[in-house]
Amino acid sequence: MTETTVHEAYSFACMNCGYGWEQTYDIEHRTGPDGKPLITYWADGRRVPSPLTHPTCPNCEGHKLRIMRSGRVATAVDAWQHH
Repeated sequence: MTETTVHEAYSFACMNCGYGWEQTYDIEHRTGPDGKPLITYWADGRRVPSPLTHPTCPNCEGHKLRIMRSGRVATAVDAWQHH
């Protein structure tokens, strides 16, 4: 079984309430015993679901989010507030 861990950070902006945040993930890429890829996401030492499949706003629990590369929260939140 092969294992590789990569670190990725994403910025999120909720289009429902305007809350913005960034999160860094440790993403483990492994090959399972059956040869299929297994991808596990970790954030703050906890296993979490992929932020790209069904992200949830920690402020309002909404799912209408804008996902960007890290460092973009302020720009997105500012644009939302002046919308």
